[in-house]
Amino acid sequence: MSTVLHQKQQVIATVSSHAAKLTAFGEDIFRHPETGYREVYASGKVRDAFEKLGLTDITSCGITGVKAWLRGKPQQKPLRIAVIGELDAVISPLHPAASPGTGAAHACGHHAQLSSLLGCATALSALPDPLPADICFLAAPAEEYVELAYRLSLRQQGKLQYAGGKQQLIAEGVFDDIDLAMMVHAETDTEGAHIAVDSTAGGFIGKTVHFTGREAHAGGAPHLGINALNAATIAIQCIHAIRETFRDDDHVRVHPILTKGGDAVNTVPADVQMESYVRAATVDAMKSANAKVNRAIRGAAYAIGAEAVIQDIPGYLPLKQPRAFSELFAKNASLLLPKARVDYGLPFCGSTDMGDLSWLLPVIQPTVNGFTGSLHSKDFQVSDPVLAYLVPAQLMAMTVLDLTADGCAAAWDIIRCHNGKTRKDYQQLWEEIL
Repeated sequence: MSTVLHQKQQVIATVSSHAAKLTAFGEDIFRHPETGYREVYASGKVRDAFEKLGLTDITSCGITGVKAWLRGKPQQKPLRIAVIGELDAVISPLHPAASPGTGAAHACGHHAQLSSLLGCATALSALPDPLPADICFLAAPAEEYVELAYRLSLRQQGKLQYAGGKQQLIAEGVFDDIDLAMMVHAETDTEGAHIAVDSTAGGFIGKTVHFTGREAHAGGAPHLGINALNAATIAIQCIHAIRETFRDDDHVRVHPILTKGGDAVNTVPADVQMESYVRAATVDAMKSANAKVNRAIRGAAYAIGAEAVIQDIPGYLPLKQPRAFSELFAKNASLLLPKARVDYGLPFCGSTDMGDLSWLLPVIQPTVNGFTGSLHSKDFQVSDPVLAYLVPAQLMAMTVLDLTADGCAAAWDIIRCHNGKTRKDYQQLWEEIL
């Protein structure tokens, strides 16, 4: 039996032996949902778990993020691999486990990611011999791109540069000492064990719009007012009217919401606020669609006599995944779950800040099922704890072993083939997009 195969059997067994602990950890996080940059409870639990495992160099990052290391054998040029889990919940107030005060709920599976992160760390830490690489375990904040007003207030206070968690970690230099990274995302409503690798995900530009009109008595003197709510609703209709101009291949999606519709029923609305994404499959398509959306918004405001102040914010970049990296994960999935269906290249339903990280270094974000109900909906639940909590931990640990085998040959090959950008390049790209 090869050394790597024996190590894989060891990490599989270690995760399985900690099944009750890892499941309980995930369910505890599930019961304490927190939105981005507010994940105090989850962050504390992860830090405590890292400390108990004996991980070293534990640091805070991105307000609530936690970064820790399992150091390997000293090397002249050490390979550095990051395993990532996400801390935050999404806003889903109708979910049965939603926080009564905030409407936050783990309706996207991030609580399971944290169990898998801990399981992978537990398994690799238990190996009798150190690996020829340094392994970073990173609990990342704020993947869900919500509560933009709050995040913009943090930026105004100088606490943030970017709204998205991994974007902020990039800006802080958290990935400057990382060569490759991986994480696993939840997949729902798939029959039997299923794993998807090398999937595509679009990027998006975030947007806030402040429509300003003029107040007047809505019953007695509406002719003296300028109705900012009318401007906003017409802007939404104008966006609908230009949807036929978006190319099908670009997969453009625009989905605005009104976060403030006015101040009083009996007053002509003069202060109306909107948030939206402009999603697309490529950076060029994002820029083109965003220009059309902004034109529609400004035209609607002009028609009513209102003003529209548009603030475009860096959203997320399209996800790029190296095929060779994905194949390592897929082969391990077939080894661990011989009856599972493994698919390549399926579209991922949304966007992810792993897309931003993929422009800097090789990353993968496969999906594993074990959940039911649509993502971000009140029906989202864990249906198979083994698939949700344990299998991703085992697969990531097994993939780390492949990356570090034979002098880390597979890892260095993946890195050499990746046309990565620098942190400065990344920041310049967003300046060009906006």
